[in-house]
Amino acid sequence: MPETTVTTLSQNLGFAVYIFAVIALVGFVVALASILGGRAFGRNKNTPFEAGQLPTGTTKIRFSAKFYLVAMLFVIFDVEALFLFAWAVSLKDAGLLGFGWASFIEATVFALILLAGLVYIMRLGVLNWAPQDHKNKLNK
Repeated sequence: MPETTVTTLSQNLGFAVYIFAVIALVGFVVALASILGGRAFGRNKNTPFEAGQLPTGTTKIRFSAKFYLVAMLFVIFDVEALFLFAWAVSLKDAGLLGFGWASFIEATVFALILLAGLVYIMRLGVLNWAPQDHKNKLNK
């Protein structure tokens, strides 16, 4: 057999052993948890308990859509900041930070696009949480 075939076969065999070991480990952990896990049931065992407080009321509370909208906006702008950070790190790792003004201009354009998006959503009133009658009182 040529050497490349032997090398490929040994790599595939190593990968197969790894996959088998992972499956065996997961099976072992699941079996051990089912054997050693608690089986006690009761009214107090099934009651949610968080931060030292017993639950009160119902879980069917209606939240304003503004909470979700602000959460989505946070995620969007947070991910964009991560892109900017990853871009800066990749330039540093590639040794391109001494690249000059081109890198700075690219980052500035990216940040200005983000700023334009933020101004746009502010102009739409997405971030205005005050009720309309409260806004009228402030404008008088």
